[in-house]
Order: sequence, then structure tokens, then C-alpha cells
Amino acid sequence: MTPSERRWLELRVSSPSGGDRAELLADGLLSLGARGVEERGGWYVSYFDEPDDVAAFVELAVSHLEEETALSPIRVEHGWQAHEAWEETWKRGLGPRRITDRIVVHPSWAPPEEVHIDDIVIRLDPGMAFGTAEHGTTRGCLRLLDGLVAEGSCVLDVGAGSGILSIAAARLGALSIIAIEGDGYACEAMQENIEANGVEGIVSVEEAWATADSLAARRPVDGIIANIEAGLLAPLHDGFRRALTPGGWLILSGILDHEWTESSQRAESHGFVFVQLDEDGVWRSGLFRLAV
Repeated sequence: MTPSERRWLELRVSSPSGGDRAELLADGLLSLGARGVEERGGWYVSYFDEPDDVAAFVELAVSHLEEETALSPIRVEHGWQAHEAWEETWKRGLGPRRITDRIVVHPSWAPPEEVHIDDIVIRLDPGMAFGTAEHGTTRGCLRLLDGLVAEGSCVLDVGAGSGILSIAAARLGALSIIAIEGDGYACEAMQENIEANGVEGIVSVEEAWATADSLAARRPVDGIIANIEAGLLAPLHDGFRRALTPGGWLILSGILDHEWTESSQRAESHGFVFVQLDEDGVWRSGLFRLAV
């Protein structure tokens, strides 16, 4: 199917009882596999690959969102979006954002107005990939990476999405980054972002779903970034441990506030020592080191 023939399922959800926790709907949609989410007048609008059975998918979405957010009732509407129209939709609301004193992220159509001589400026067009500076997990990982990446280090980026974290690691001094991502559309967007930032000689894209054994086969690496859901992180810890050099660092993200204690304890049970926690809204990102 060519891009011009492709269409996306548009899912619109809201909850009258959401209040301040309504933003959890956006995160629930992302964990369900949404290609992007935006807030429009109290509704969270998202886009998905066309399912075989729309009614069954909508039913699954409601059940998933109720479980993930503890909100009820959840209202759902759906429709269709042509691929070309969707490409324009995700651009709305994205602009330049300064994440740390020196890391600035911007889309190609909105360059930052003020850039300092020591700034690390990342141009990012996410396309059909997760990972923009608008999400708390991405910001948390960027803050933890700043000042962490050593010159000449080797890094794995697991669930790399748009490639933003791989690009940041390269710009911070890493010599070699393997960006692992199982979604083919995300890999296409990531490759474009890598080339746009001039780090194609440093960051290599691997289209694959990570497993503990596949990660271990990449040893030795100095650092690992894993910004994926807490449930998907759980079976990978042994692979993280086997891939890293002693004293190597691990950033875990995609973890909700109520999931943090269990996630941290799981990392520690695999030989990791907690170093630092980044909190961004309901999201938690943690830095660990492998015990020597």
C-alpha cells in the first residue's frame, strides 16, 4: 500500500470525570499504540493503523483506557484520516523547546529564535514515530543524558522511536549508538532525523523488537537508554545487565508514578544501583548504574 492509499483510524476520547487526571488518557492512547495524540477542546485525538475489526478495536481501547487511567466513563468517537492529512495534523502545536541549559529541540518548520554558542540543537520531525520534546518521558531522558554521556562511549537506544535520544547521545559525545526500533514507519522517520542532524556516521538504525538475548549480544556497551512502557521493560533487565560494562549506566523511562517503586526494585534486583530520578508530571525516568 502506498502512502497516498493509506488511511489512519482517528480515535477521539474524553472523560467527564477526568479533571486534572484527564491527561492520562493521552498516555493511555500512546501505550495502546497511537501514532500521535493532541488535545482539542477536552478531547484527546489520536491516530492508529487501520485495524481489521474497528468495533473490536474501539471496545479494546475503552477497556485499556479504563484500566490504565482508572477513569470512568470514557467517551469514544472514531473516524478516518487520510495519510497526507495526518502528516499535517501532527505538526500542530509543535515548536522549539529548551529542555536543559544547552539542549534545544525544534521541528524543521520552527527553528529556535535564540541559540547560544554552546547549545546542542536537535532538529526533529517525528512523523509516524513516538518521541518529541512535548512528552514527559522524552524530556526526562534528555535531562538525564545531559552531562552523563562520555566522549567516545558506545550506547544502545532501545525503542528508539523518532531517534531523538540517539541523536542527543551522539551530539553529547557518544562514538557509536545502535538505535533499536521494531516499527518500520518509525525507523523511516528516525533515519531522516539522523541524517538531518548529521549523525548518520554515529547512529545506526536496527529494525527489530528487542529481547534480553538480542541486547546481551550487543555487549559491551557503556550505556543504555530504554524509553518504553514499564511492562515491556520488565523482561529486558537481564539483557541490560549482560550488555553493559561494569559501572555502565542505564536510563529507564516510560514509567508512570505508581509504577516507579516496582520498576526501581526490579532494576536493583538485577544488580543496578539507583542514581537519580527525574519527575515530569505523572512520568518517571530513572538513572541507574551496573554495580562493579
